[in-house]
Amino acid sequence: MKEILNQIYDYSLEDILSDRFARYAKAIIQDRAIPDVRDGLKPVQRRILYSMYRDKNTYDKPYRKSAKAVGAIMGTYHPHGDSSIYDAMVRMSQWWKQNAVLIDMQGNNGSMDGDAPAAMRYTEARLSKISNELLKDIDKGTITWAPNYDDTTVEPTVLPAKFPNLLVNGTTGISAGYATNIPPHNLGEIIDATIKRIDSPNCHLQTILDIVKGPDFPTGGIVEGKDGIEEAYKTGRGRVVIKSKYEVVKSRGKHQIIITEIPFEVNKATLVKKINDIRIDKQIDGIVDVRDESDRNGLTIVIDLKKDADENLIINYLLKNTDLQVSYNYNMVAIVNRRPMTLGILEILDAYIAHQKEIITKRTEFDLEHAKTRMHIVEGLIKALSILDDVIKTIRASKNKADAKENLVKKFEFSEQQAEAIVMLQLYRLTNTDVTELLEEQKKLQIIIKGLEEILSDEDKLKNVMKEELRKIKKDYATPRKTEIRDEITEIKIDPMKMIAKEDCIVVITKEGYVKRVSP
Repeated sequence: MKEILNQIYDYSLEDILSDRFARYAKAIIQDRAIPDVRDGLKPVQRRILYSMYRDKNTYDKPYRKSAKAVGAIMGTYHPHGDSSIYDAMVRMSQWWKQNAVLIDMQGNNGSMDGDAPAAMRYTEARLSKISNELLKDIDKGTITWAPNYDDTTVEPTVLPAKFPNLLVNGTTGISAGYATNIPPHNLGEIIDATIKRIDSPNCHLQTILDIVKGPDFPTGGIVEGKDGIEEAYKTGRGRVVIKSKYEVVKSRGKHQIIITEIPFEVNKATLVKKINDIRIDKQIDGIVDVRDESDRNGLTIVIDLKKDADENLIINYLLKNTDLQVSYNYNMVAIVNRRPMTLGILEILDAYIAHQKEIITKRTEFDLEHAKTRMHIVEGLIKALSILDDVIKTIRASKNKADAKENLVKKFEFSEQQAEAIVMLQLYRLTNTDVTELLEEQKKLQIIIKGLEEILSDEDKLKNVMKEELRKIKKDYATPRKTEIRDEITEIKIDPMKMIAKEDCIVVITKEGYVKRVSP
């Protein structure tokens, strides 16, 4: 009893709660909801990409069941519910959510109408081609690794990321005390801005704004408010307005408003229903019918109007009262050195460039080490072939492989590695052809080693490598801008007098003096 009493401690509830909540908040900020500034990925997304890459579930291989990928990710890297993994996979496969789709999914992966995707046992998935650019050079000592949840293997803490994924695909997330909301941008523009920043590390924000016009949503639309974009790129916070793209068509006595692009993350089915409810409730006069005519060729919402309807009034009313126009609030928060920070576009680009410098330096060191090792072996083989008879005599006189290696080292001053390569040499490689090949390989290796050493010793060469790789990605994957940018936010004005429907009526005055409007 005395021992038990000695193990009882007094704590205030405030201390316990603050300590536990602080730990919980730290975990969900760093390891769940907020992406890393360097590769633009949350931990679950990084684990999905890495696990599928490790299982060779890549764009050049056949599709595999999504359930198989989810099981491997959950069992090895992400010990949480399968729905959180599958939901993240599905989002990375939806073209209306991402500019650069990272998962290539076959089957029903949801829709803009908010339809849920098919269960993971029905869909098939593999990495898309551009995902390979996020994972390239991962096995060349370029990144830091950490033990997985049960210490059976290791997982990457960040991916090499050959393009600025955080800005290209954007992100959204909510954690304790922090939230993030970064819109997608055009891949070509972001790469051009990155190259400009590499060339001019002290360039002004305006220089970048001349290249990156603003967000580029996969669903298109019109973004209004250049001041909001500038403020967001400067401070990490700002507000813009996203408006649908539409046209008014008058043909054969028919008046129609045809909507071809809607704001980002707006549910199309909910939008159509809201417009139809306005028609049914007669909140505004002039709408005859609303139809969703979208197909595989693109989005189309058709609003039929009466002949004498005021199109501008109807459009303004719908923009004001439905999601045909929405506000978008920038909140550019990302993890920098394990801490959440609100960043402007210059800080995001600088963090990405610093990451790429580190990746290219480590990759070059890895390649240089391997090239020098191979060069050492090739030099040993060339030397051995020049004194072939003596080498063969020495090997034949030896007791075993270990003795042969030892004799070669002693007699001809070969290194351990060279001796190993010589004793493992196959007989057919003792021809004249092989000697010529070895001399050619030696020349190539000398050129490679010289080039790699120049990259490590000259920062300008390193920057050129970085720019060349970015230009190649732009050439292979860039697409035209979808979202139109306008400087000013259009003010929507609705004349209340025009909202009153024109109709014949009779005004009745009663004997007691009451006035009443009645229809004929």
